[in-house]
Amino acid sequence: MFKVASLFCGLGGSDLGILGGFTFLGHFYPRLFFDIVFAVDLDKHAVETYNKNFAHQAVCADVNDIDFTKIPQVDVLVGGFPCQSFSTINPTKDTNDERANLYKQIVRFLKEQNPKFFICENVKGLITLQKGGIINKITTEFESVGYHVSYKLMKAVEFGIPQKRERVFIIGIRKDLDCEFRFPEALNSIENAVPLSAVIEKLEIPERKYYFSERAVQGVKNAKNNMKRGLWQDLNAPCLTITAHLAKTSMNSRDPILLVDAEKELYRRFTPREAARIQSFPEHFILNSSEAKSYKQIGNAIPPVLMWHISKALQSSASKIEDLTIESYVGQQVFEPTKRNYNYNSNPFTGTLFNDPNTPYKKG
Repeated sequence: MFKVASLFCGLGGSDLGILGGFTFLGHFYPRLFFDIVFAVDLDKHAVETYNKNFAHQAVCADVNDIDFTKIPQVDVLVGGFPCQSFSTINPTKDTNDERANLYKQIVRFLKEQNPKFFICENVKGLITLQKGGIINKITTEFESVGYHVSYKLMKAVEFGIPQKRERVFIIGIRKDLDCEFRFPEALNSIENAVPLSAVIEKLEIPERKYYFSERAVQGVKNAKNNMKRGLWQDLNAPCLTITAHLAKTSMNSRDPILLVDAEKELYRRFTPREAARIQSFPEHFILNSSEAKSYKQIGNAIPPVLMWHISKALQSSASKIEDLTIESYVGQQVFEPTKRNYNYNSNPFTGTLFNDPNTPYKKG
């Protein structure tokens, strides 16, 4: 079982994906041979949501303040470092933004812990920013501390997720290890993608707070020539990317919305649960009690299903250097990956982790 540390864990999309053992749209994603032994995020509300869903507990802290030599030794680092500075919807793309340099905490972790592998994720704008200069700078720094690095733009829609989300995944394998990573092959194309209708139970719902007012609709009609997009979604196609600011979605924003009734001119935003489904979270994943915080956390998350496929590919590579069979864990607590009633909320491998949020991992 590979031990994992998760930096910038958010509400847990990446961590659910690397663990596996969940069901989405009737398909079971088996438990993988990874076990999370440390998770951290600066957003206390995201940590609150995370800790409602996993037996192990994430800590709320600034990664800049953590002494990585004091946390358990791990084999894998997962880090979806903050991406706002690299996003294509960020008009400034200021690479001097403090958030743009948080990848250096990944570099520091690699130096201090020297894990076998790492998985990083970011927005697709990372590839094109400064004509590829930023992605080259980041990967060069990863390589300088002893890793073979590869990256690829992954499309969620190609892996059974009803969303046109595109994200860059960066994979590192320590140079002394005799294995090679291969990104998973697409399972489907945009032409035969899972449609939005698969996760929208009802277009018309009773909660009026999700509907746009007549005034908002009329305002858009009056300013039709100035609209950024016609963003109501085709239920027979995948959804546009779910973002972190769905709580503030307007009729004239760049966020996807639903057309409920064309004749009555009824439009509404997605509910938090619908947004979570579009992101491939299982139905029983507990969301934050605040809808605004839920939208933010869901929009910032790595889709668990996409992360599962990346992690499965890494597991396949890792199997060349370690015996990853059930038989190899005889005498230990073992989960049978094909057992369909596994509940990720009672992970048998993480019963002794960080129940105390005041953990002694700070520097000094």
